[in-house]
Amino acid sequence: MDTIDLRTEIKEFLRSRRARIAPERAGLPAYGGIRRVKGLRREEVALLAGVSVDYYVRMERGSLTGASDGVLDALASALQLDEAERDHLFHLARQSRAPSGPRRRRPAVTVRPALQQVLDAITDAPAWICNGRYDVLAMNQLARALYSPVLADTRRPANTARFVYLDPEAAKTFFVDYDRIACDVAAKLRMEAGRNPHDEELIALVGELATSSELFRQRWASQDVRLHRSGRKRVHHPVVGQLDLDVESMEMPAEPGLLLNVYTAPAGTATADGLALLASWAASQEG
Repeated sequence: MDTIDLRTEIKEFLRSRRARIAPERAGLPAYGGIRRVKGLRREEVALLAGVSVDYYVRMERGSLTGASDGVLDALASALQLDEAERDHLFHLARQSRAPSGPRRRRPAVTVRPALQQVLDAITDAPAWICNGRYDVLAMNQLARALYSPVLADTRRPANTARFVYLDPEAAKTFFVDYDRIACDVAAKLRMEAGRNPHDEELIALVGELATSSELFRQRWASQDVRLHRSGRKRVHHPVVGQLDLDVESMEMPAEPGLLLNVYTAPAGTATADGLALLASWAASQEG
């Protein structure tokens, strides 16, 4: 992939969201006969959004430059977008309004020493910092132990998207819910592409994954997007076995674009015992 074309992103995103909505789901009459399009017609979306058909057609052809926030809100409602999809639509519109520019290499991110100190102060839970491209930028000792399969690749920074798609056998062994993880990784990269379509490293990463992984090509083509959120992650560690971890993923206002991830488990559970065992193993490895 040489570039992320914004007009194509807008066109394919809107078409894919329109195609998934049956008229009945939108509260519109479904007349007899075979419909030529899957989901809603363009004129039906225009009706639901309160805009002219010509205006919606221009938007679906990739032009969001003049769309106001009110129009975008109406379009998001018409297409029944969830929170992540709505944010993605607004990111695409914001990028459409910005002056066009060349691909740019974002400065290499170095985590401030104070942040590494914060990570190191968290001794009972794996904690690590990444960016929107899934580059692993800093970790505490327990995170290094937990993600040892990911770190087996000597390329730095380590990248969990590459691990998921380019080392699928190892990733399927490590991530208990591999299919869900694969979907989420592609969807979050798509979200990042809407925020930073000119990011040279992101373009290169997407191109690398698309070239080497049929599964990634399928997931990327779905146009799905996801937010980084709290949740549950199940992994099978080669030393301590399965861990069912509660995940908190937090944006860092002082470090735009970076995420702090902390994995925990309720006291007294098998996973809490597993984390304690993992900590002992990590200390023996690094001692």
